[in-house]
Amino acid sequence: MTGTATQYETIAVATADQVATITLNRPDVLNAFNDAFSKEMIDALKNAERDPDVHVIVITGSGRAFSSGQDLEDLKHKYVPGHVPELGEDLRRRYDPMITRIRSMSKPVVASVNGVAAGAGCSLALACDLRIASEHASFIEVFVNVGLVPDSASTWTLPRLVGWGRAMDMCLTGRKVKADEALAIGLVNAVVSADDLEAETRTLATHLASLPAQALSLTKRLMNESYGRTLGEQLEAEAFAQDTAGKTSDHFEGVTAFIEKRKPNFTGQ
Repeated sequence: MTGTATQYETIAVATADQVATITLNRPDVLNAFNDAFSKEMIDALKNAERDPDVHVIVITGSGRAFSSGQDLEDLKHKYVPGHVPELGEDLRRRYDPMITRIRSMSKPVVASVNGVAAGAGCSLALACDLRIASEHASFIEVFVNVGLVPDSASTWTLPRLVGWGRAMDMCLTGRKVKADEALAIGLVNAVVSADDLEAETRTLATHLASLPAQALSLTKRLMNESYGRTLGEQLEAEAFAQDTAGKTSDHFEGVTAFIEKRKPNFTGQ
């Protein structure tokens, strides 16, 4: 496996086999988010989205956590008597662009959840298209414990993944959902042993990278936009997308390979 690596201050990015892996790299603080992280994450996502040699993005954490969310230690100098937080503006500047880019980019994004994903760290994992979790992973909508509401799209992604009742339970109680429960309620797509997480994630990501890129992109768009459409509107959107997919070289290759009983060689065209 050959590839390239980029080192930031708070994350590391490695690219190989058409997969860009973004690793949250502040293990001493459980990969908590600070200002530098937000800027670097947005930059790394933007670069991966624009790179024609990258077909899939993986997000994971270093050490024993995926991410504990906002670094509260980073805020302690602000939280003095008389301080009035402007959290909405902070979300719009630091968090929302990160989540929006993950949801809107044409490429699949996989969360490889190696440990606890709490607060905005949980939201980051939920924003990804697929989640594969270590047996040691857990998910906590911890916001209520500090008098806040779920943000970074958790109130949008979580009900769609696990349903209204389970989402309300997680958000109102702030309780920990361990890996086995997360799998049972549909919060994650797979749970594997901690020792196998990296290899299983690589297998999933490289498989996705080998598939027709435009078909994946159109599928992601249809799924994202389906929530705001009527049945008739979605049927028409599917017809338009299918017409687009049907004109790709990968579609022709897929059908030809099936007829000839051979493995297809998709090129992303």
